Order: sequence, then structure tokens, then C-alpha cells
Amino acid sequence: MTSRADRLSSGTLLQVAAADVSPAIRVAAVLFVTVLTAVAAQVSIPLPFTPVPFTMQPMIVLLGGAALGSRLGFTSQLLYLAAGIAGLPVFAASPALPQGVARLLGPTGGYLMSYPLAAFVAGSLAERGFDRRYLTAVLAMAAGLAVVFAFGVAWMAWGAPSVGLAPSLRAGLYPFLPADLIKVFVAATVLPVAWRALRT
Repeated sequence: MTSRADRLSSGTLLQVAAADVSPAIRVAAVLFVTVLTAVAAQVSIPLPFTPVPFTMQPMIVLLGGAALGSRLGFTSQLLYLAAGIAGLPVFAASPALPQGVARLLGPTGGYLMSYPLAAFVAGSLAERGFDRRYLTAVLAMAAGLAVVFAFGVAWMAWGAPSVGLAPSLRAGLYPFLPADLIKVFVAATVLPVAWRALRT
């Protein structure tokens, strides 16, 4: 068993916060992030010029990935997608977009399908200590956010239905970038603060 000092030097927030990271604790942490992602989806603002709603999900995905680590963060978002595919109302409410697997095939499917990989990227960088200082935490969160936008815009541009790159950038990137960059800065502030609290 590793010591607290070892975990502080190389562990994730979960590994340090829980003195004994048992399978039960890992399962509970993964389920907590899964549920938190679903809750964040319900806080959504539909925009009249795009099928993509404004939600708090990206910040939860990235923070969850950083706190859990790459594999557990990836798993938490796979469970979220599995719940949505099973028909549970975990995706953002929308008068135009259905719940269930059809949501993944619609114009916003790329954003949703990016969540496991975005959490994995943020978690991988956190495992390398990027979440312990503000500037490197910004880089970790920005890398995860870039995955979300890359998948989302690419799916809108060339997936089903395909609308082309320029319209997809106008509908799926430009309107969201300022607010999502603020989320990145907020998330990057939370992580080093959490680490300082654990060291005391």
C-alpha cells in the first residue's frame, strides 16, 4: 500500500482524498461523476440559432476526469452514454432532439460521444501532475475541451446529418467558445485549490 506522501506526489485527487481506494470507493466515485454529468445536462439553455444547447456538462466531464484519473474518468462517461442509450432521461432536455440512442445519431451526437475521450485526456494529464498548478491545469482542461469541440464540430460537419464545416463552426464552436473558456479557467482554479486543501 502506498503512503500518503507517495499519493500526494503522484496520485489523483481521488487516490489522495481516499486513504484506501478500494473497489467500492472507485465504483462510488465513478457513479457520482456519472450522475453529476446527467444533472449538469438538465441545466441547459436552448439557443435559437443552433441545435446545440448551452450546458455545464463539459466542465463536469473535465473536472471528473481530472479527479478520477484517465481510466475511471473514461468509465464514468461511458456509463453516462450507456444510461442515455438505454433511454434514461440523462441527456439535455430538448423539444427537437430525442432521448435515447437517436440523440447520438443527431447533430449533437459528436459532443456526447467525445465525453469519454475528453475525460481520459484530462485524467491522463492530471495523473502527470497538470492539475496541481493553475497554468498547467488550464492546459489540461483546454486539451479536454478541444477534444469535445473537435468531435462535436466534426460530427456536425461530416456525420449524420452532414452540414459542412463552416456552418458547423458557426453553430457548434463560435457561440460556445467564450463561455466554455470561462469554464476552463474556473475548473483550473478548482483543481489546485482542492490539492492545497488535501495537503493541509
